[in-house]
Amino acid sequence: MPNSIILNKNERRFILFLGDMFIIGLALSFLVHKAIDQQFIKDTTKVVIFSFGFLFYIMYAYILESYDIEKTKKSSGSTIARSMLTSMLFVFSIIGFSLLIYDISFWRKSLVIFIVSTPLQFFVWRMFFESVFQIVHTVKNVFYIYDSETSSTLESDIAKINGEDFETFYKVVETFSIEDNLTEFNNKLLNLDNNVNTFIINVTNYDELPIPLENRFLNSMIEGNELLTYTSFYENVYEALPIKSRNDSFYEILNLQSVRIRYLQAITSFFLNFIFSFLVGVFFVLLLPFVFLLNPIFNKGPLFYTQYRVGKYGREFKIFKFRSMVVDAEKSGAKMATKNDARITAFGGILRKYRIDELPQILSVIRGDMVFIGPRPERKVFVDQLTQITPIYNVRHFIKPGITGWAQVKFKYGENLEDSIGKLEYDLFYIKNKSVLIDLKIIFKTVSTVLFSRGV
Repeated sequence: MPNSIILNKNERRFILFLGDMFIIGLALSFLVHKAIDQQFIKDTTKVVIFSFGFLFYIMYAYILESYDIEKTKKSSGSTIARSMLTSMLFVFSIIGFSLLIYDISFWRKSLVIFIVSTPLQFFVWRMFFESVFQIVHTVKNVFYIYDSETSSTLESDIAKINGEDFETFYKVVETFSIEDNLTEFNNKLLNLDNNVNTFIINVTNYDELPIPLENRFLNSMIEGNELLTYTSFYENVYEALPIKSRNDSFYEILNLQSVRIRYLQAITSFFLNFIFSFLVGVFFVLLLPFVFLLNPIFNKGPLFYTQYRVGKYGREFKIFKFRSMVVDAEKSGAKMATKNDARITAFGGILRKYRIDELPQILSVIRGDMVFIGPRPERKVFVDQLTQITPIYNVRHFIKPGITGWAQVKFKYGENLEDSIGKLEYDLFYIKNKSVLIDLKIIFKTVSTVLFSRGV
């Protein structure tokens, strides 16, 4: 079963994570046993330093996207640079934590070794990791199966499997329509010399798959190959739902009863939203005087901009923002903001770049119309247009909208209705798979989104 040795993205990410944890463990062990004067440290102190050390590293690694290995091949230099930065932030954070909390003393020579050697170990490990996966075959060859209904999206579906914006580690090497003769399928498979790792099926009705073809798929699984529906592939790789696909993914999307919000998860989610909404409120109060004073000089006109947005169960509510556009921005009618929109003032551009314009939305959170994490609310005029394109758009109103969400941290800057449909795939994925872990991912990625000025 040679095909099964090709590791998928999550397996490679896990190997990278284990290597990082091993280095962090060695570094922290050296810190507490060699760099810290032993008369100033107890066993309980060592446990606390170890715990916070791992916590600091994981937090920085996620914010700086150190485990987004799908970007490795396209920007290996920046990936290694982010890893080095992550390790340095970890080093100085744990040193600062130890000094502030325990007021301990360090042996200077050992401390210098800790500061220098930790980033160096990460550099060597990352270089080794990338070198290995440049030599080892990492891309799985895909045999794509479709029918007459899904043939209309054949080209775009294959592009998604191959990866449009990042490395999926899958590549379509052959296709087959179930309406064709099965002999053609066998000939194509024979011509590939059975060099297929994955079968991805995208058909309208799986009951219509020919029995011999199903048997071939089962035998292929026994041989160690993957068998995936297009929907499951899309959800696992893109962490979104393929709403444009013409198969039964439509019903999978609507199957939201799979979400199990237990009491512990609901309580944890409530506290996460409360804590980060409170932090947004603090930033809003602190920055309000500065925006108030600078607005008349650089952005003449009202300080706030209000709009009605569609919230939970389709009910409209008022949203507040710091105004970032000219006063008569929509004199010719409602229009979505674009990345380099001429209506955005110079001062407003700064507010938008650092998401300062979003802070007044905390008022909608206080009023109970929004939460910190959830799908971004949209205006009714656009909701009506988007619902005409795909009625499933209204599913996103199943939960309260949020200041930040999965689509905001995963998708590009949205400029039109087509982009809104793209974001819908991520919103529906979040609604279907809502959990404390995803909420934490959104929080960390929101920080990195702000740092790198991405998203809406």
